[in-house]
Amino acid sequence: MRKVKFQDLGKMDYKEAWDYQETLFRAVIAQKTLNRDSEEDVTPENHLLFVEHPHVYTLGKSGQRENLLIDEKQLNTAEAKYYEINRGGDITYHGPGQIVGYPIFDLDQFFTDIHKYLRYLEEAIILTLGEYGISAGRSEGLTGVWLDADDPTKARKIAAMGVKCSRWVTMHGFAFNVNVDLDYFGNIVPCGIVDKQVTSLHLELGRPVDQAEVSTLLLENLANLFDFDLVD
Repeated sequence: MRKVKFQDLGKMDYKEAWDYQETLFRAVIAQKTLNRDSEEDVTPENHLLFVEHPHVYTLGKSGQRENLLIDEKQLNTAEAKYYEINRGGDITYHGPGQIVGYPIFDLDQFFTDIHKYLRYLEEAIILTLGEYGISAGRSEGLTGVWLDADDPTKARKIAAMGVKCSRWVTMHGFAFNVNVDLDYFGNIVPCGIVDKQVTSLHLELGRPVDQAEVSTLLLENLANLFDFDLVD
């Protein structure tokens, strides 16, 4: 059975979490390189991080700076930071009330298919939403998890995806809106998509949600889909 080391980092600055991801990511790649070059047979570690960030906007490699709709002064007023980072995708927001997941997986231990990997991340969130009676799915040609994806007038995104993969090792991941203040999304063109809305689980249910409970359910669904055992 595959092993994954899980850590709930609690509330952490985005740059601090990014640096930590990079450290784990480089260690996995280094072990894979050592295995190849010296014929060692040490299984690289897999990691899964859950974290909640203070207000921050991040722009992926394929994104457009113009999709950030506020200037530096307005960022300071909103008490938000901005980073251009090394994942795929366009601009997104992270903040309180959101479960951000960072899998650092060696996909050689799972499957070497990045599209399947993204679909599994989406499916774990879809299954978690189902446990709250919410029917979610995918929007053709777009990543992430959507509600009413087939109705252009109602379609709204509840979880965003953006990953990096090198030598079949992943980093970055997903952001799942649980109790999020959606006003912060008004400062960007979310994921570069101009004609779709964003939502949060608490708005769909009409009440605040126990975020720890959602995290537990999501973790179980990820473990079942990817078929791994958790290691603290």
